[in-house]
Amino acid sequence: MVDYGVPGYRPAWLQGRAAVEAAHGARLAALAGRPLTRAWLAWDLDDGSWFADCPVLLDFAGEQVEINHRKLDDLSVTWNSVSPVGGPDWPGLRLAWRAEPLPGLAALRGQELRAVTLLEWRGGKRDLANGAVALGFTFPRGDLVVHNALDENALAFGPPAPRYRRHPLPRRR
Repeated sequence: MVDYGVPGYRPAWLQGRAAVEAAHGARLAALAGRPLTRAWLAWDLDDGSWFADCPVLLDFAGEQVEINHRKLDDLSVTWNSVSPVGGPDWPGLRLAWRAEPLPGLAALRGQELRAVTLLEWRGGKRDLANGAVALGFTFPRGDLVVHNALDENALAFGPPAPRYRRHPLPRRR
């Protein structure tokens, strides 16, 4: 599914920290200082759970970043292309966008973003996910990591796992 059933969404898949930083580093860093005004997830209306194949939408006072993972190391970052009105059209599922449906997201709403960090996974020698990139968002009262969960998105609340190599994005003024 090219657009993941989301009108207007056109993922642009990247691999590796250098590619993500070159394409989106400055714009991600520029989010620092803005409050998280909304966080949207695609929600399965029948089983009441997050449908993690669709992008995670984070709105920072009108600048919306859309984050999606697939395969072991593909990351797409897009901007302001998805409207969370209605829901994704996925065969066999009833989906809708839900604002802050998880307690961890609700706790971050309204907080000013302090920093964005590119997180590069460093597992063992044979770890197929080595080099996979996650995005870390630091807030005054918590952290959010949007990472790859083997062909779908996952969220972690709190400091990044120790196996991530941190690459802070410098805030430009």
